[in-house]
Amino acid sequence: MMILMKETLSQIISKLGKGRVLVVGDLVIDEMVYGTTHRLSREAPVLILQHQRADIILGAAGNAAHNVSKLNAKRTAIVGVAGKDYYCSLLMDALHRDGIDACGLVQDEDRPTSTKTRISGIANHSVTQQIVRIDRESHAPINTAVENRLLDTLSKLAPEFDALLLSDYGLGVFTPGVIAHCQSLAKKHGLIMAVDSQQDLSLFQGATTLTPNQPEAERNVGFNLDTPEDVQRAGKALLEKTQGQSVLITLGESGMSLFERQPNGGEPKATNIPVFNHSQVFDVTGAGDTVVGTLTLALTVGASLTEAAILGNLAASIVVKRFGAATTNQEELQAALSTLDEHLLEPLENANKLEV
Repeated sequence: MMILMKETLSQIISKLGKGRVLVVGDLVIDEMVYGTTHRLSREAPVLILQHQRADIILGAAGNAAHNVSKLNAKRTAIVGVAGKDYYCSLLMDALHRDGIDACGLVQDEDRPTSTKTRISGIANHSVTQQIVRIDRESHAPINTAVENRLLDTLSKLAPEFDALLLSDYGLGVFTPGVIAHCQSLAKKHGLIMAVDSQQDLSLFQGATTLTPNQPEAERNVGFNLDTPEDVQRAGKALLEKTQGQSVLITLGESGMSLFERQPNGGEPKATNIPVFNHSQVFDVTGAGDTVVGTLTLALTVGASLTEAAILGNLAASIVVKRFGAATTNQEELQAALSTLDEHLLEPLENANKLEV
C-alpha cells in the first residue's frame, strides 16, 4: 500500500509542469552585500569592508513564486506593487532570472520597492557575519489609484491561471478591496485560492487552503499550541473563523497538521504529517513559502489536499538543509521521495483513502 502512495506522489510530481499559478502579494528583494574586513576607519570606530559582491534574492511573495517556478510550473506570474526606483529594476531583473512573469507588477512612485539590505563581513579564517540590515519598505495600505490598477490587472490575468496564491507579509497590498476581488475571481473562474498571511486570517474567507505557521495560528486563535489537543482545537477554530476548505498548520519540528472541512458539516478531518527531515536543518528561512508554493502547484494538477500537503512537507525537508531562502525542483523531490522512510507514509495513506 505504501508503495502505491509513493507511486501516486511520484506521478503528481511529474505532472507539476502542467500547473499555472498566479501569485498575488507583497514583493520584497533581499540584497546581500558581502565584503572582507579591511581595517578600522580613521573617521569612527567602525569596520571598513572591501566589497566583494552583492546578490539579489527574491523574498516574500517573490520567494513563493520562485518556488513554484523552480518546480517547472507551466506558468508562474506575479501581481504586486513596487516603487519607481533603482531597486525596482533589480526586482524586475530577478523576476526574469527566476522564470517569473512580471506582467502583473504595478509601480507606485510614492512607495519604495521593498528591500532588505544585509551587509555581511568576513575576516581571515572566520565565518561570514551579518553586520547590519537596512530595510526600505512601507506598511501603509496602497492608495486607491494603485489599488484600482491592481484590480484591473487581476481581472485580466486570473482567467489564464489555475490558482491564486495570496502571499501576505503585511506590506500594504492586501486591502479589503484586493482580498474581495481575489475571492470573487476565484469563485468566478473556479480557481484554487491558497493563502499564506501574517494578518488576521478571518479576512480571507472561503479559501481553498490557508497555511499559518504556529505563531500565526496562535495569534489568530488567542491561545498557545503547546499540546496536540491545542493544535486540534486551533485547527477547528481556524476552519470556523475562515470558512475555508482546509487549514494546514506548520509546527516546525513537530511537523504539520492538516484540517479539512467535511461536505456534510461533520467533524473536520485532521491529518498529522510528521517531519521528514529530523537532521541537517540549517535554515528555516522561506520554508513556509516552499510549503505553500509546492502545495498550491500540486493542487492545480489534481492532488488531494493530503497529497499536496505531503509534497509541501517533502519540499520543505529539502530546502531547510540550505542557507537562506532556498528552492527545490522536481528531480530533487523525486529523489527525496524515493528515499523516504515508508513507515512515515503509512498513516498518511490511510488518511488519503478516507479523503478520496
